[in-house]
Amino acid sequence: MRCARLLLTAALFASLAGVAAVRPAAQGPAPSPEEIATYLNQRHGFTLSYPTAQFKPQEPLSEDGRVWVSRDGQARLLAGALPNADGMNLRDYREFLLKQSYPGAAIDYAPVRDTWFVLSGTREGTMFYERVTFTCGGRLINSWAILYPAAERQVYDRVVERVARSYRAGARNCG
Repeated sequence: MRCARLLLTAALFASLAGVAAVRPAAQGPAPSPEEIATYLNQRHGFTLSYPTAQFKPQEPLSEDGRVWVSRDGQARLLAGALPNADGMNLRDYREFLLKQSYPGAAIDYAPVRDTWFVLSGTREGTMFYERVTFTCGGRLINSWAILYPAAERQVYDRVVERVARSYRAGARNCG
């Protein structure tokens, strides 16, 4: 099957999008700076910071990426990297994600640059924000996403901003 690994990644994101909006989470104060952890992916080199009071890593852990789950199980933070084995260009991969992970979504923010893009919007009561960066001359796709109930936008939009400011794409294992 063409794009099998990309399709697997898109399916993971799409399935988690449906899980995130089961019930509203309890709103709480924004995490303080001492509750922030930075994740460094040793295999691919990407980093991001996240609030430890809000998210905990989900097992099993992978060297390609990580999934964190909110304490109430209603939100997911995903980060990973995968080889661009099919040689898709940035715009084609963007269209692929829109069709596979976010069909029917209302997109409200979607900048595209030379090596990265963002897809943000709402689908079936779930907010999503996904940042994709092509590194290694387009041979490696770095991606992180956060999915959360639309009813909790006030809480999670701050988390999205914090993760977005901290994120650095990785370019290890480009060979």
